Amino acid sequence: MRLATVAHATGTTAAVLLGDVWRALPAPDLSAFLSAAPSARAVDMAGEVLDGARPVQPLPAPGKVICCGLNYGDHIRETGRELPAHPTLFAKYADTLTGPDSDLVLPHGLQVDWEAELAVVVGAPLRNADRAAALRGIAGYTVANDISVRDWQYRTLQWFQGKAWDATTPLGPVVVTPDEIDPAAGVEVVCRVNGEEVQRDTTATLVFDSADLLAYISSFTVLRPGDVVLTGTPGGVGTAREPRRFLADGDVVETGIHGIGTLRNTVRFER
Repeated sequence: MRLATVAHATGTTAAVLLGDVWRALPAPDLSAFLSAAPSARAVDMAGEVLDGARPVQPLPAPGKVICCGLNYGDHIRETGRELPAHPTLFAKYADTLTGPDSDLVLPHGLQVDWEAELAVVVGAPLRNADRAAALRGIAGYTVANDISVRDWQYRTLQWFQGKAWDATTPLGPVVVTPDEIDPAAGVEVVCRVNGEEVQRDTTATLVFDSADLLAYISSFTVLRPGDVVLTGTPGGVGTAREPRRFLADGDVVETGIHGIGTLRNTVRFER
């Protein structure tokens, strides 16, 4: 199934794609729907057809947004580090997330970089979950780009200040349920800047896969339906290139995962 928050003539609503039409679910957005009902019931709860519906940011109110860095072998090597024994984690706020086609608006002069990622959406409460329980607790998968402000990120050893700028992490366009996609078997994650491919890898090469991450995180903090976990980015980021390369005003960043969809976001620098 494909789930989303969609905009339509009278506002927004959670929705499920049946055939080629979006049908309303009984919640104003997908965050609210996942909190109230398991995603497996979406087909049974589908309502009216939503003409002209357009997917927007699917999860506007996650309780937690947790990210894993250094999780693809090639990206770890390009940073000069060893393979980690434990996931490298940091957090974002819900305010960091933005829509699948939203502009990324930032102050002029920053070193802004791309990081294409698979994101996992939690569908059940998880606390001290083992791997099997974590797998059962996945509502679905979506696309993210952990747009990073590198000059702020590397001011200190803590990454947070370079990762949590408001409305800079596009998410969407839909959440695809696990019956349709299996990242452990490998799905391609691709990033393009102005049409030029800058990242491509398969999730089969993740050091810690989706279930590993959810189980590990749930050992120290509870995960609840609608929470989002970003799984890390492949090699090819701008800061690791020679010479280094950062996004410019007007650059278009396309982030795609086969079987889910594509984000298309334009960078806008404010002077």
